[in-house]
Amino acid sequence: MSVTVIDRARNITPHAFDRAGSGAMDPATAARLARYQEAAKGRDAHGILELALGGELKGKSAVVSSFGSESAVLLHMVAEIDPATPILFLNTGKLFGETLRYRDRLQDQLGLGDIRSLAPNPADRARLDPEGALWSKDTDACCGFRKVIPLKRALEPFAAQITGRKRFQTNARSEMAPVEFFEGRLRFNPLADWTLVELEAYVAKHNLPRHPLVEDGYPSIGCMPCTRRVAAGEDYRAGRWSGLDKDECGIHIGVDGEGI
Repeated sequence: MSVTVIDRARNITPHAFDRAGSGAMDPATAARLARYQEAAKGRDAHGILELALGGELKGKSAVVSSFGSESAVLLHMVAEIDPATPILFLNTGKLFGETLRYRDRLQDQLGLGDIRSLAPNPADRARLDPEGALWSKDTDACCGFRKVIPLKRALEPFAAQITGRKRFQTNARSEMAPVEFFEGRLRFNPLADWTLVELEAYVAKHNLPRHPLVEDGYPSIGCMPCTRRVAAGEDYRAGRWSGLDKDECGIHIGVDGEGI
């Protein structure tokens, strides 16, 4: 299964048959998506993960994790099912040191055997962001070469991806389904309907380590230049790209199978 990398800075754009929506309109793909959506009904998060990591998808799925404030919940469940599952981690070069140390701690405690750190292409970095300050001028372009493109490339061998997204996080995520079709592959969101209260209860029940920045006022954690502390009464993600009309980095935008 191939993926078209969209990089308009380099004149790489999708053909008509690669555009969002086209793949899921194929009858066989639509039927496969519908089959997985039906199989996911009535399953809890652990059950949806078993669906994503077993059967015909065994060895063909990867987890996308930021090792952020809530990541331990999904990763703990994954480790219970198959600790050798590939975990794709975007090391953008702009992360908090606390996030990198938290990744190492979770890897050790959960026994995760295949964490893959993805970095931006050095040539892209030299061409697009030689001073390392693109985030201050064009956040979409910065996210594009540091996150979106590296993840697209890393996902190419996989038939499915698994995310830790929840509906409460952003407006764009409020209607997402537990199983979607996105950029040529299935996308599972086993925690889609979980609340912050449920996440906190799971962390406490399983005595999971917490991201050290949470207690310091960062309920949602991304790259250091584009994340600030959240004041009392502010929205959960108010500290991400503060002051900008942006609440997604771009790696999870779009659903090819909407309406199917």
